[in-house]
Amino acid sequence: MQSKQAIERRATGRAHSVFLLLLLMQPFPRQLAIAQVQNVSSADAEHADPCQDPSTPAALKEALRLVCSRDPVQFANRDVRKALIIGFVGGFVRRDNIKQPEVLFARYLFGRYGATVHVEIFGNHDGKRALAEVIERLNLKGNGVFIASDKEPVKIILYGHSWGASQTLAFARELQWRGIPVALTIQIDSVKKFGRDDRTVPENVARAVNFYQRKGLTPGQSRIVPADPARTEVVGNFHMTYQDRDINCDNYHWLSRVFNRPHHEIENDPRVWDQVASLIDSEVLAHPRLAPSRFPDDNQDSALAPATSAAHPRAATH
Repeated sequence: MQSKQAIERRATGRAHSVFLLLLLMQPFPRQLAIAQVQNVSSADAEHADPCQDPSTPAALKEALRLVCSRDPVQFANRDVRKALIIGFVGGFVRRDNIKQPEVLFARYLFGRYGATVHVEIFGNHDGKRALAEVIERLNLKGNGVFIASDKEPVKIILYGHSWGASQTLAFARELQWRGIPVALTIQIDSVKKFGRDDRTVPENVARAVNFYQRKGLTPGQSRIVPADPARTEVVGNFHMTYQDRDINCDNYHWLSRVFNRPHHEIENDPRVWDQVASLIDSEVLAHPRLAPSRFPDDNQDSALAPATSAAHPRAATH
């Protein structure tokens, strides 16, 4: 029989391992200060466009290099559909941490689409606040249940990295319970939360995509599947590799770069954000640019579909 001391030592070791893992998932602000809490959809967000802001750190400029090179949207052509885009950051990261690509990408989206599209970023533990935002934006009735005929359609798009990616599916299930359809979910190196399913895409989601890598301390979910293939299209499970590719991760502390670098390389990969932007364009713009059909250097379960979903059956609205 094992001694009480041995059991306690193993339990302590496991606790230390979990703590270290969580620690390495954090951004560890170094020289760059954390910004004051702000809503990325507020009036001053337009002036913080990461593509134009000279204070954007080099690693994040590189992460968004391809999306910043896209042609601007011609608002005069009324090409932008109404949408609500919600991003979730990973770990215990604050939603206003400007060292996170997810946060600056949200600001980029605000500048790209203007007032027709509402963009918000939340912590992955902030599901209640995110739900309150959706209920307010959709102007739902007192019980918070969606009725399709209440108003003109508003596309809901969810994206996130790490625990934030896992949260996209958890949040989509919360919306499903309320009968709210989701146009698109985007998972970037999804790390499963305890007791949560980050693999099965609920049937209220029309399209879903998963980008992942399998190295480091927190390898991402390698395969997402639809709960109902007749209602949900899984665009692809894209395996990203970085053995021969140098990704700037200087927005993270050296501990994270040494012990869990691949998890942050995919987060800072300009190719990933370019594909994410194409997928969002396909939902928001009437005449989107076609997404590249595949990543030439990486493995994947399927090629990215052209940037249109018109031929696919829509998600259930219950």
